[in-house]
Amino acid sequence: MNPATALATVLVDELLRCGMTDAVVAPGSRSAPLALAMHAAEKAGRLRLHVRIDERSASFLGLGLAKRSGRPVALVCTSGTAAANFHPAVIEADRSGVPLVVITADRPPELRDTGANQTIDQVKLYGTAVRWSTEVGAPENRPGMVAYWRSLVSRAWGLAQARCGARCI
Repeated sequence: MNPATALATVLVDELLRCGMTDAVVAPGSRSAPLALAMHAAEKAGRLRLHVRIDERSASFLGLGLAKRSGRPVALVCTSGTAAANFHPAVIEADRSGVPLVVITADRPPELRDTGANQTIDQVKLYGTAVRWSTEVGAPENRPGMVAYWRSLVSRAWGLAQARCGARCI
């Protein structure tokens, strides 16, 4: 299994182990492995997957689902301005204490500041509207990565479940 697929599979599995029941995906090329892993979980009956082409409407759908259920909902999108379009819903989640786990794909670090499309600076993109943010990094096939990825998801989920606003990994 290639590292991107492995990362996506582990992230989705850990979200499911934590109790995720709903996820909203605004698909794109960088987030394709996550979208496919979530689709597989939906086919297995482990997840309700909601797909929306428009990132802004996807993020507000996730906000509404989380508000209704009181449970964290995962929001997934691709890189660049797609992630920026989640920002209004992230702010609303923060202000109203609605639990979200926001997962934005990104271009590899070597493409930053090169003029490549969709390479806005996603580090701390949501500012103070999130309690915790981290950069997962480019997926690598080396010992310890699965435990590291699972720990990131578990931490994000725990913070989101505390109902302290939007969460971003």
